[in-house]
Amino acid sequence: MAPIKLYGMALSGNVVRAAAVLNEKGLDFEIVPVDLRTGAHKHPDFLALNPFGQIPALQDGDEVIYESRAITRYIATKYKSQGSDLVPTPSAKLETWLEVESHHFYPAASPLVFQLLIKPMMGGAPDAAVVDKNAADLAKVLDVYEAHLAKEGNKYLAGDAYTLADANHLSYMFLLSKTSKAELVASRPHVKAWWEDISARPAWIKTIAAIPLPPSPSA
Repeated sequence: MAPIKLYGMALSGNVVRAAAVLNEKGLDFEIVPVDLRTGAHKHPDFLALNPFGQIPALQDGDEVIYESRAITRYIATKYKSQGSDLVPTPSAKLETWLEVESHHFYPAASPLVFQLLIKPMMGGAPDAAVVDKNAADLAKVLDVYEAHLAKEGNKYLAGDAYTLADANHLSYMFLLSKTSKAELVASRPHVKAWWEDISARPAWIKTIAAIPLPPSPSA
């Protein structure tokens, strides 16, 4: 069987989201570089995989999937019996928190990561107004997480078991933790405990070892 191929850039939060689930399932895969800086995502070879010209894309044998959350759901479903079962069914909490991540957490966290981490790496300066707005939005979102995780039976987002709802948060929670807005998590005890738990998983530690983060600035 041909190896699984994950196309994208190793620093992309959406690529990392997919890699985290592949590692959680113990699957062998290779990251095939697609450099956005050179326009490789608009090359005909890549557009044949994802006609929208966005990373990531995944090739698993004859199957080609794009959109990172579709990729993680595909992996969690196809390889359900391998590694941790990330999609126990039926689960109303799981379905709810998968949507919360994509519609509430990500839209606020992603601009913060871009402004505070990615943009400076590209030689730019953060836009303070964008940072302030999205930090305020994310604070409100994480207040909901804090209240949810404080309830009995909610060690994880979908209950007392680790699921795809948690896994889909890993990449942007991690990148956020490398910015000046990390206190948005650290200041909320139940969110902080949840993050410390999920970020200690062996599969995630393996995943972050491949992320080419810049060196931390000296104090």
